[in-house]
Amino acid sequence: MAHSKSAKKRILQTAVRTERNRYYRTRLKNIVKAVHTAVEAEDKTAANEAFKIANKQIHSLVSKGFIKKTTASRKVSRLHKLVNKVA
Repeated sequence: MAHSKSAKKRILQTAVRTERNRYYRTRLKNIVKAVHTAVEAEDKTAANEAFKIANKQIHSLVSKGFIKKTTASRKVSRLHKLVNKVA
């Protein structure tokens, strides 16, 4: 267990950061999953709507610093190709 005041603070900060990252990671997975389920159902309008939401949400994660810009554009590009196959 931590003895110094700074070590205790670091433990608390790490716990908060871990919880925040877990939330964003789950959110990202759910966003991508929503697009995949719409595509599997072959529902063109639902897939386009899910893609619009996913695009916006993924880029908001970039602005928060959770993922890099290149990672976001790779994910968006792959989702876009998937949605265009339905169309």
